[in-house]
Amino acid sequence: MNTPPIVSPQEWQAAREKLLVKEKELTRARDALAAERRRMPWMSVEKNYRFEGPTGSASLGDVFEGRRQLIVYRFFYGPDVTTTANGEYPERACVGCSMVADQVAHPAHLNARDTTLAFVSRAPQADIQGLKERMGWEAIPWYTLTDDFDADFGVDEWHGTNAFVRDGDRISRTYFVDSRGDEAMGSTWSYLDITALGRQEEWEDSPAGYPQTPPYQWWNYHDAYAEPTK
Repeated sequence: MNTPPIVSPQEWQAAREKLLVKEKELTRARDALAAERRRMPWMSVEKNYRFEGPTGSASLGDVFEGRRQLIVYRFFYGPDVTTTANGEYPERACVGCSMVADQVAHPAHLNARDTTLAFVSRAPQADIQGLKERMGWEAIPWYTLTDDFDADFGVDEWHGTNAFVRDGDRISRTYFVDSRGDEAMGSTWSYLDITALGRQEEWEDSPAGYPQTPPYQWWNYHDAYAEPTK
């Protein structure tokens, strides 16, 4: 292996500070891109999509769980999924989707920003609940697809993450990311950055009237947030 040179602490610090300039540029560019996302037009969702959840039939509105925003990841898990490793359905799901699930931060922080994260798959609820328990994904709400939701939102043949917003009974699609864009998903910040309302912090460049609070002040331990009013 052709390794980089071994240098003194002073030379290492100088090289690090040189690279930090580019890293700060990337951070600012990422923030600017998220600001553009918050100005994307919204697409009205007209169909009455239905899902099966752990407590029975659910509408897309139900999947919001009373919150204003919803992020839905299409997880490939079902009898026809062959992209598994070291096992087969129902013990194993798509290995790539499973890696995504392993990266998901505790959803309580998203919930505190009035945002719900949910997975959807073609597998029945009994198999989904078994996989969640076996893999330690109990905190993620996970629904069974029953109609054309996946085809209508670009995730029938590949994984992808859709973002929605709810205004009363009106639901709109606000953003979509797939392919390598999905590999960045998992942190609270990466999810909030694809939503219509963003991180909802005062430093963000958002349209007038968007909800914003000071950073740090809303952050809490995941078991210490107050229960949302639904």
